[in-house]
Amino acid sequence: MTIIQKFKNEILEIEGRQDINDDTKVSRITHYACIACAGIAVQPIPFADIFILTPIQAYFSSRIAAIRGVPVSESEALDWVKEMIGLLGLGFIAQQVAIGIWKTVTWGMGGALTIPLVYALTYAIMTVADFYFSAKARNEAISDSVLKAVWRDAFKQGKRQGKVAEQDVKTAGTPLS
Repeated sequence: MTIIQKFKNEILEIEGRQDINDDTKVSRITHYACIACAGIAVQPIPFADIFILTPIQAYFSSRIAAIRGVPVSESEALDWVKEMIGLLGLGFIAQQVAIGIWKTVTWGMGGALTIPLVYALTYAIMTVADFYFSAKARNEAISDSVLKAVWRDAFKQGKRQGKVAEQDVKTAGTPLS
């Protein structure tokens, strides 16, 4: 299988796969999103992360929506991610500022040290996306307080997984390897 075929199979067209269930698809998309964003966060440019990572997180959120059977365009997914960031408020912004300051004070070496944090942030966004789009597919309403609780729990779990995945991000080169 070529890298392009693997990319299509694992990301671009994953919702159509019949050999794995939807939860496995979401788990894989979440992992790929986390690895991709954490890998990009290694770049030493302070404060660029939010402008680079948010569209990537939106794209992967749109893949989760597709898996859950909710038609969402990439631009709608970007709007959704921005809405979630607004809902999560200052905590999310403070974390992004902390990443930027960390990269500034470590003179470019801080990128690698942000991997667990960026992994955790992305993991939380993907988990909230799955929770949200799963509920939307069932026509269920979700309160902001429930979404915030899902975020908090997912962020904690994402930090643990980010520490485990840190070495993979540093050595992998691609999330599909």
